[in-house]
Amino acid sequence: MIELAENRYGKSRVRLMKVTRCPQGNNLREWTVQVLLTGDFDSAHCAGDNGKILPTDTMKNTVYSVARRSAATSMEDYAKELIDFLLKRNPQVSSAAVAIEAASWKRLTVDGEPHPTSFMRGSGELQTASVSRTKEGAFKISSGFKNLVVMKTANSGFEGYIVDDLTTLQPTNDRLFCTAVTAEWRYASAALDFDATRAALRETMLKTFAEHQSKSVQETLYAMGSGALEHVAEVDQIDLIMPNKHCLLVDLARFGQDNPNEIFVPTDEPAGHIEARIIRKE
Repeated sequence: MIELAENRYGKSRVRLMKVTRCPQGNNLREWTVQVLLTGDFDSAHCAGDNGKILPTDTMKNTVYSVARRSAATSMEDYAKELIDFLLKRNPQVSSAAVAIEAASWKRLTVDGEPHPTSFMRGSGELQTASVSRTKEGAFKISSGFKNLVVMKTANSGFEGYIVDDLTTLQPTNDRLFCTAVTAEWRYASAALDFDATRAALRETMLKTFAEHQSKSVQETLYAMGSGALEHVAEVDQIDLIMPNKHCLLVDLARFGQDNPNEIFVPTDEPAGHIEARIIRKE
């Protein structure tokens, strides 16, 4: 017997830019939103009956409509409002999930002062949030960031590893350490100042990265994750992905020149891939 096991559907890559106009200056947010609904949609799959299907174009319009009336400043709080709106209006939907990515915009500085209405695009880092709720359940919220590119030009090495007949890597106690950090953490509560908590976690991890005497990417990853959990009590779990974006020392000897760890060629691939989950245990 063949039957439909699981299904959900929605709208992805909904681009939203919101300007909040204030007397002292404007605030700018650029979000990319995904909405996914789970519920009683068997008839659409098995019988071609769309009577319980909310068009994904309607979901797109809902993203904009809820944003217009929302006073939320964080992705997480806005996602909660969007989910509540969709669940209330659609009895056939048993649960909804919203994922949001936020691009970085920074206020321009003009003559040493922040300009009230002008902005510049920041780095390629994206802030992320994922929120879900069943019709009768509580919110599940996780947040994070991805593609936060950072580099250490000192206090990093890699020695004492396994050496076999296929090993060509030379040990070093002085190397460049570049990575693009992806982090996702789980909140223990659904009622928080999410922006402040996010900022505290991010700054703690960056401080640890900068100050850590690194013996490997693994050691630095764990130090960053454990430091974040120790500093922010509202988070009980954090997942980190930190690829090792290699910077290779250029051999200048054939040109009669030395290279005292100053000239490198950055490479994107292949790259080491290191990931781990760090949890708080009671």
